[in-house]
Amino acid sequence: MTETMVHKSGSAAVTIRAYRPTDHRECRQLWAEMTEEHEGTPDPGALFEEYLTRLDLSGMWVADVGGVVGMVGLLLDGRGGAVEPLVVASARRGEGIGRALLEHVADQARRRGLGRLTISPAARNLDAIRCLHAAGYDALARVTLAIDLRGRKDTWQDGVDLHELRFKY
Repeated sequence: MTETMVHKSGSAAVTIRAYRPTDHRECRQLWAEMTEEHEGTPDPGALFEEYLTRLDLSGMWVADVGGVVGMVGLLLDGRGGAVEPLVVASARRGEGIGRALLEHVADQARRRGLGRLTISPAARNLDAIRCLHAAGYDALARVTLAIDLRGRKDTWQDGVDLHELRFKY
């Protein structure tokens, strides 16, 4: 089933449609951009190939404005779903494209009868957290804690309290 939704983003229309094999190169580049920002791996786009083979991948959609500028995926997670990934080209952020992708994936999750939808941004990605909160992701469903085994204290910032405990992010 091919479905296209058009959203207004700023002054331009954004088409949200199902991923096609012809989108592979552009989506791999988006994945590489996302991965470089968060992990710094030698071939950041290579993980996209692995992602496409996931058995829990229920759907993937792209934001098209004459070329792919964003993508979102829906993974099945029990009776719920997980948004992974959500990425918008850095040059196009702040235009409402991410919001349009989030609305689309939520609609798809509802159509599949899922009871909840989660997303797990990096704790230090404050722009993403603010965007997600504004889009309705305002409940903490799960917390992932980390220990820095390399002792690189300069990569963490102090400043998050949860249940009266202080955490770095």
